[in-house]
Amino acid sequence: MPQTTYHHGDLRAACLRAARELLEEDGSAALSLRAVARKAGVSATAPYRHFADRDALVSAVAAEGYRELATDLATAHPSPASADDLAAVAVAYVRFALDHPALFRAMFAEPCDPTSEERVAATAVISEYVRNTVRRAFPDADSDALSTTVWALVHGLAFLHLDGKLDASTPETVDHQVHAAVTALFTTAPAMQARTA
Repeated sequence: MPQTTYHHGDLRAACLRAARELLEEDGSAALSLRAVARKAGVSATAPYRHFADRDALVSAVAAEGYRELATDLATAHPSPASADDLAAVAVAYVRFALDHPALFRAMFAEPCDPTSEERVAATAVISEYVRNTVRRAFPDADSDALSTTVWALVHGLAFLHLDGKLDASTPETVDHQVHAAVTALFTTAPAMQARTA
């Protein structure tokens, strides 16, 4: 493949595009700086100008994914304030995972560079979105604990669907399962609390 000369700023974007294409084609096992260089049509050492190692590359790819996920969640419901709104956001989260399985796995199942400011900032946006949503919907609840619970539930649903443990045969089936699970959490908890009281 001919070597391509990129102007300043283009090489990083080209490497990230190549990394995402490799993820979609062959999964994370095929992802390496050398493979990215080959896919982008640059020298084997070129990606090192922007990524110290594979973990740094995966962190940058993951950060892109977190930003896209945050956009999808906000699009699903910009200011969720009820259990039903939360269920709509949960559906968007699981749909993102199913629409971008390799990217989603890279975001959550691959080791990432813990010093990546870009990744930390992108994940913080998602965390804050979930926390603010829980605060609006359940102002009297412990927002930190409940947001962790909600994220864990929805994240678990995403991986159960990805791994074929739950029926993902149609988007409608997935939407129904996710909506029902999230709604059940918020309708069952008060009933149990009332019984113990």
